[in-house]
Amino acid sequence: MNPHDELQSLIDLFPDGQSLIDRWEHIPSALTPEPYKSMLAHNHHMTVTVESYHKTTVDVRVLDRRLEGDLYLRKIVLLKHGTDEVVLFGLVRFDLTTVSTAVRDEILGEKTPLGRVLIEHNVLRHIDLGAILRVTAGPALSQLMQMPPHAQTYGRLATIFCDGKPAIDLLEISAPLEKAMLPHFG
Repeated sequence: MNPHDELQSLIDLFPDGQSLIDRWEHIPSALTPEPYKSMLAHNHHMTVTVESYHKTTVDVRVLDRRLEGDLYLRKIVLLKHGTDEVVLFGLVRFDLTTVSTAVRDEILGEKTPLGRVLIEHNVLRHIDLGAILRVTAGPALSQLMQMPPHAQTYGRLATIFCDGKPAIDLLEISAPLEKAMLPHFG
């Protein structure tokens, strides 16, 4: 994966009048500072990792979406359950032909985070970490994530394989985190 091309292709899914990211840099996993390294450099669903770190379940808010045949595109934020506190921003490109009708219907229902749907439906999945990114937020990301303009945070590019097939391409950007250690997921 070329991180520049993949990042640009995901950002281009939902062009905005304001810049989402002012600057970004590909960071080796080994050099990613904690707690971002534990939050991002793994092959687990971000839903589980975010819930563990924030010690609460998360709700999904879909900000924009498109369905182009069997390709489902969405821009989301994950919020601490029952609040408006954003913990993660995401861009998703999902080939719905790789999952059952029940999974497809629940994903399109937009009520449950993607990782939770795949886990609850026992979809055999593997997450391939593509790149860790140090991100300087542009105006659009700052506003969406309720953080100061030009604040820095970290994110990742990843691909989720469902039943052995590449199904989902993701950009996931964490809200700024405290310097506390995350639990290790193995």
